[in-house]
Amino acid sequence: MQAMTIVIDHSEKDRRALRHPEKARRPDSPVQRKPEWIRVKAPMGREYSQTEHIVREHALHTVCEEAGCPNIGECWTHRHATMMILGDTCTRACAFCNVKTGLPGPLDRDEPGRVAEAVARLGLRHVVVTSVDRDDLEDGGAAQFAETIAAIRAASSGTTVEVLTPDFRGKAGAIERVMEARPDVFNHNLETVPRLYLAIRPGARYYVSLRLLERAKELMPGGFTKSGLMVGLGESREEIMQVMDDLRAAGVDFLTVGQYLQPTRKHAALDRFWSPEEFQALEATARAKGFLMVSATPLTRSSYHADSDFAQLKAARAGA
Repeated sequence: MQAMTIVIDHSEKDRRALRHPEKARRPDSPVQRKPEWIRVKAPMGREYSQTEHIVREHALHTVCEEAGCPNIGECWTHRHATMMILGDTCTRACAFCNVKTGLPGPLDRDEPGRVAEAVARLGLRHVVVTSVDRDDLEDGGAAQFAETIAAIRAASSGTTVEVLTPDFRGKAGAIERVMEARPDVFNHNLETVPRLYLAIRPGARYYVSLRLLERAKELMPGGFTKSGLMVGLGESREEIMQVMDDLRAAGVDFLTVGQYLQPTRKHAALDRFWSPEEFQALEATARAKGFLMVSATPLTRSSYHADSDFAQLKAARAGA
């Protein structure tokens, strides 16, 4: 794409320390210049502003903004926003993530209703609802997910709902509570290969996440499950193929693979940029392993093109 690159300024030390206090003392890692295939359009236009206005009017958080997603300009121009519930502060400190970390505020009981109103205002056919990690809550936030799904269905009955949840740290009954609400797609990202978990995702455990996906499929065999990976953190192709096998063994239908982009000098260092040709090879391998749907491009993110991908996912199952 021929366009300018979004550059988010995280150079101010006070702002960085406020957003990521646990990373403030880490040594700086150089942020590599992005290749041409990572360039994206800057946010602009009437439709983008309308989406932003609706999000602000309902006092909501979106992963598009909080995680510094490179696709925000395209998605918000098409009125697609990924809702982030349970506040804007995460209780974990993943080395790759740009979401604010610290002690969250109290649970906002009105949030599900405001999300539902915004979804209806945006006219979304398909919406992705994700969240921060809330290890401080007894159920990890599972009930808030369930209430948000129910509120969206009440306000916009034609909208399909995809949830991208944390692992709930294996808390008893959490995944069961979410699946009782019957999301159309259940998504939980493994993010990286097992060898890199301690450095990249220290608050999580690979096999806990894998078991969560397996349990979601057990609870809703006719539903769709989904997971995502980043590349560029030092993983090998062979390790990625092993993760694909693990996901297929857990019954996962849809795999997304995208390029890791280092948010600041304090985040995990980028090992390398994978080429578009390498992504095409990963997609071919994943399809050969039996995934119903695969999205593998440098700019792929969990909720990128989620509405059209869901339509293709249903068609793929019907065809199979």
